[in-house]
Amino acid sequence: MPKKILFVFLILFIFNPLQAQESQRKNSKIRKIDLATPLLARKLIDAPTANTLPRGSFDFDLRVYPQGGLFGAVDIGLTSRFMLGVSYGAANLFGEGGVNWNKRVEFMAKYKVVKESYGLPAISIGFDTQGAGAFDDSLRRYTIKSKGFFVAFSKGYLSGTTPLDFHLGANYSLENKDGDKSPSFFVGTELRFRQDLAWVLEYDLALNDNKSSSPYGKGRGYLNTGLRWIFSEILNLEIDLKNLLVNRKNSKSFSRELRIIYLEYF
Repeated sequence: MPKKILFVFLILFIFNPLQAQESQRKNSKIRKIDLATPLLARKLIDAPTANTLPRGSFDFDLRVYPQGGLFGAVDIGLTSRFMLGVSYGAANLFGEGGVNWNKRVEFMAKYKVVKESYGLPAISIGFDTQGAGAFDDSLRRYTIKSKGFFVAFSKGYLSGTTPLDFHLGANYSLENKDGDKSPSFFVGTELRFRQDLAWVLEYDLALNDNKSSSPYGKGRGYLNTGLRWIFSEILNLEIDLKNLLVNRKNSKSFSRELRIIYLEYF
């Protein structure tokens, strides 16, 4: 199953951009994508992209997840290529019982090594310790492991007049107390339409979360999708459907999450 899904994404990554490039050649009136726009996602849902914040800007990324969970991240664009971020959250913040605060503040850093051009994708390297979902004290990991060290590739095209972005990457998580130290890979795409809506799809092979002894991954990988309402360049609202392949052993269905992204400038 993971190999088939990855194959489909790779075909889309390679074949659709070729069609988009041919369309651009035939129609000189189509404008190039603004590579500096803050509308370019720095993270699809859980998968990082090669995009970075504009210089002198910062954003708040707030997420509500199952089990009454909430976490927020603050990212700062120090230059047009380099951004830093911190994040913190808790499970069972809403509802009854005690609040399970995360044990530590998490950090993120990303540097764009190669800027996107007509022939080349943007390439970024980074480090991110923020996972998704609740934190498991016994295994020292999040429900969905953090990406850890990663490299991401991103390329934007115009399919007709519709912006279409493709992303892929590899990562090595430091959350390996469960004994699974394998590197992993992720792919995704974003389609923006009607100027104010974007559809997001991503797939993480989760090769570092597929051991039979683990209480989490089943070996199917994590398939997520979401719909983002671009209210303005500084405010995005998003609804995500995660774990569509029901990859966790203690889950019977996918999960629903709410995300709010607010961007501002210094």
